[in-house]
Amino acid sequence: MIDADVAVYGATSAGVCAAVAAARAGARVLLLEPGRHVGGMTSGGLGYTDVGDPRALGGMAAQFRAAVAEHYGVPVGRYAGPEPHVAEEIFLRWLDRAGVTVVMHAPLVGVETHDGRIRTAAFGDGTRAAAAVFVDASYEGDLLAASGVSYAIGRESRALHGEQFAGRREVVPGRHAMPPWISPFRDDPAGLREGELLPQIKPAPMAEVGHGDGGVMSFGYRVCLSRAADRIPFRRRDGYDDARWELGRRIFADAERRGDVHPAGRYVGLEPNLPGGKADGNSLGPFSLSVLDGSAWEYPDADALRREQIRRHHLHHAEDFLWFLANDPAVPAEVRRGMQEWGLPADEFADTGHLPHQLYVREARRMVSHVVLTEHELRAGAVPRDVVALGSYHLDIREVQRTWRWVHEHPQPIAMVVNEGYLSVPVPVYGIGYSALVPRRDECSNLVAAVCILASHVAFSSVRMEPQYQMLGHAAGLAAAAAARRRQAVQDVDVDDLQSALRDQGGVLSL
Repeated sequence: MIDADVAVYGATSAGVCAAVAAARAGARVLLLEPGRHVGGMTSGGLGYTDVGDPRALGGMAAQFRAAVAEHYGVPVGRYAGPEPHVAEEIFLRWLDRAGVTVVMHAPLVGVETHDGRIRTAAFGDGTRAAAAVFVDASYEGDLLAASGVSYAIGRESRALHGEQFAGRREVVPGRHAMPPWISPFRDDPAGLREGELLPQIKPAPMAEVGHGDGGVMSFGYRVCLSRAADRIPFRRRDGYDDARWELGRRIFADAERRGDVHPAGRYVGLEPNLPGGKADGNSLGPFSLSVLDGSAWEYPDADALRREQIRRHHLHHAEDFLWFLANDPAVPAEVRRGMQEWGLPADEFADTGHLPHQLYVREARRMVSHVVLTEHELRAGAVPRDVVALGSYHLDIREVQRTWRWVHEHPQPIAMVVNEGYLSVPVPVYGIGYSALVPRRDECSNLVAAVCILASHVAFSSVRMEPQYQMLGHAAGLAAAAAARRRQAVQDVDVDDLQSALRDQGGVLSL
């Protein structure tokens, strides 16, 4: 048994910041990570950081940006983010200097509660932890769920909170939309007779527009790529399935007919935007690194075995997508040539085949209580009295599904593939209150959430950015340390004192 004042589950960037903040406040801190790396997406491929309004970044998010600038000897903000290995080095240095005890390979397997408090937590490596206060900083919200805290997953109905952008979205044209006339059927390229679906398409039907369907944003891998001479060429892995890429072939054939073929980087969102000439590959366009077949919908509540199957499915998609773009004869020659200029960086992710170690879980569980951060507060730029962090990034809902529907053309309907769910809506700077980080008192009085906070699906699409997680982790760590020190419920933490401590440490709580 390991005893601590504060135990943090999940060494995401939020978890690192929570652990370091609590330790700097004098707490004995234990950080438990199910994997073998710290930093989550910040060190796991998401190098191009979505910042929003930089004036809203404070506390440990600002400290991280400053550490990146110091590492490279450049002004703050010169780079959109660090190389993945540099991000992890910074986080490891922070943890070491703060004296945090870090336990790796420690997936959560069980929680013992009593009278609405977590007493101990058990982990897959055999570790058992007891703490006065626990922080759930996992992307999945596994600790809060195991502790009996209420949660929601996926899209709600527009009617629930009266949000304009909630629920299933209309299928509209756009950069992430499928072009028309692409048949979903394997044996009927004309789309006239319903048959077996191509791979990478979720079976129909969709929910009605505006209705909740529990759908989550698509997941993927944010690959780090390089043009350096020592780059690792894309490989055709054992198990590569040519048939899986027929949809891509149809999309490229259509693009060539329309004269709409783009440079290679457009299909992976590539720009040399990281130090060392590296680039962070993102999901861009209708056919991308994101997996839209609905498998992400299963992930939040799946058991460990099924989650690993889903993770590998996404990893294989990323690896195979890169090979497909660089080598398949159906891909336009100029795209293939452009992709062959890139490869996997030799100095990143050496222990995971030079592909990232972190699946981009854009959303999973979200706590549920009488308090909820919604689209209304974000679009109004509301700052609550108990504000502990500011947000500013767009409402950014990535595609939720790729499916198909009949389009009623003359003389008979034609089946077409559609992507659904994407939207991006600017918001002003807004505030996130401490009340959004804590569950109902009767459900758990010694747990703080740093990622899976009390927010609607729409609001969470803005909150989910790594700099916000770093600031929320900072606040969660300070609150946890205060509650542990005073032997009080996390719901009773003095918000004025918490805000004062955050400001003293560079937190920005108003503009």
